Amino acid sequence: MPRKEIYFILGGPQGAGLETSSSVLTSAFTSEGYGVISDREYYSNIMGRHSYIHATVSSIRIPRSLTYPVDIVGAMDAETIFTHFNDISKNGFIIYDSGTENTKIQQVISMEKEVYERITEFFNKNNINQDIKSLISYVEKNSKIIPIKLDYRGILNTLKDKFSISSVEAQKYKSSILIGAVAGLTDIDSQSIAIGIEQRFKGKQKIIDANKYIADLVKETVEKEFGAELKLDHSSINMDEFIVSSGNDIVGMGKIVGGVRYQSYYPITPAADESVFLEAHQAISVNGKSISSIAVFQTEDEIAAITSAIGSALTGARSATATSGPGYSLMVEGLGWAGHNEVPLVITYYQRGGPSTGLPTRGSQSDLLFSLYSSHGEFPRIVLASGDNMEAFYDSIDAFNFAEKYQLPVIHLLDKFLANVISTTPLPDFNQIKIDRGKLTFNPKSKGAYKRYDISSPINDRPALGSGVVMWHTGDEHNEYGHISEDPFNRRAMYEKRMKKLEIADKEIPIEKRAIFYGDENADFLLVGWGFVKGVALDAIEELKAQGLNGAYLHLKMFIPFPSKYVKGILQKFDNSKVIDVEHNIMGQAAQTITTNTGYIINKFILKYTGRPIYRMELINAIKNILNNKSDKEVLTYGE
Repeated sequence: MPRKEIYFILGGPQGAGLETSSSVLTSAFTSEGYGVISDREYYSNIMGRHSYIHATVSSIRIPRSLTYPVDIVGAMDAETIFTHFNDISKNGFIIYDSGTENTKIQQVISMEKEVYERITEFFNKNNINQDIKSLISYVEKNSKIIPIKLDYRGILNTLKDKFSISSVEAQKYKSSILIGAVAGLTDIDSQSIAIGIEQRFKGKQKIIDANKYIADLVKETVEKEFGAELKLDHSSINMDEFIVSSGNDIVGMGKIVGGVRYQSYYPITPAADESVFLEAHQAISVNGKSISSIAVFQTEDEIAAITSAIGSALTGARSATATSGPGYSLMVEGLGWAGHNEVPLVITYYQRGGPSTGLPTRGSQSDLLFSLYSSHGEFPRIVLASGDNMEAFYDSIDAFNFAEKYQLPVIHLLDKFLANVISTTPLPDFNQIKIDRGKLTFNPKSKGAYKRYDISSPINDRPALGSGVVMWHTGDEHNEYGHISEDPFNRRAMYEKRMKKLEIADKEIPIEKRAIFYGDENADFLLVGWGFVKGVALDAIEELKAQGLNGAYLHLKMFIPFPSKYVKGILQKFDNSKVIDVEHNIMGQAAQTITTNTGYIINKFILKYTGRPIYRMELINAIKNILNNKSDKEVLTYGE
């Protein structure tokens, strides 16, 4: 019987081609009308350590979250089998290399000590010999998991002979073995796989042909022996046009549409991929006519990144810098200078596990309070957070609009989860997009000395550097012309002038850009969250509704200026014992921000801070525990 959804993991050593497998399969499923979301989890090294792709494919919706157990684990190596054998559902499939059968867990030297100890403890408890063959026998017997044993070396030797390539080169095509096996089990058409391969390797025909050959060969083998046991139902998703992209890429797209002209960065995970995308699209032409030209500049450090972006913004260019926690820590003095000098600057901030270097390639939402209060002194800023790819696209444009309209820094908060997730996203509605450059002028009415900080208005005309007027910019307190002044009356006037920008923004920015309520105000419970929590919260509510529990979700998008009246009004409609904060941190930082701005205290929490995303099944279980008064706080831990 056709399936509504399938879940799978593809694992192997970092650098072995898992991104290719994910990209090709996502494109293939999407081309047949299915909704896809896939997350890439990886260690903070270049090659060798365990990496995996975790995906949901749906015929009934565009999926917003991931869950366990999975229907397929596709393994490039022995470590994947050792690590994920407990993640497979009963009657699921495990695809593995027959050449790894005699591999013992002690031989997997890349495995972390803690993971090794947990697995060997399980082996000892269940009397399993510590090799792949014994483990496969155990899961086949106890969980009815179906092993698909393939001779990876033999398959690659066939490729080597057919295309006259070396054994080393043939190894590069191992990722297509997993592509073919998944395609065979799910009955994905060979033409759809071909589309995915062609998109991935555009212009490299030899590589395209070799990947197609491997994928088709394995697909035919799996179909013949096992049938399309995980065949998906015909898609009922109404989606004529779509984008398949990562969060990094869609932020880059939003910036291009929003008119970015300068982007600076110092390479840091997971922010750097956005700048790499922009570098690949620095010059965009349509019908031979240039429509976009972007300067993307890799600086020597993050201090230079923010200061160069400030300089660019002063010239009238839409300017941004992209970074993650350690980089942002270096930027905060520049942030204060930008706020003090009313510079329209966008900082795209991808959160990852901290503090210090922390978890460079794992996710977190632990930098919210830092973004709200970073840099000394008080100055206006807007802090905006995105919950999914579509929000990230529009928010990237809004960040520029807000920065220029109110002449202040905008911090656009994202996280590693959104950055590295590849998902099916509907084509944006370009009729919704508006560009607002505020009071920028390249041709001011008067020349000579100019009152850039005229106290008659919180937001002044903003001549670009080079437009003919004379302006001064300094880190010290200044008067209307920008000259240094420590006069107390002037200090008060300038201080209040800057801070009044937030009062204006608070009145003018529509509530739908600041907080969104999903569900029924008479619901049984309310989840409160932000960022990547959005997708799993909405999916969990949908699943619980089918079980008779009616939930709602309050999605926070703007933390400065905070939509205090609206948020407090929603919260007070619910029994306080049924209001649950859901976040990827230990402190409940959004809940603290709510209390600071509204006085409302949330007492129930679901938190996760392992660096892995919140999975749907663990969120559902945690919600039930809280609603059944089993606990006030649930700490989630699932995922290797």
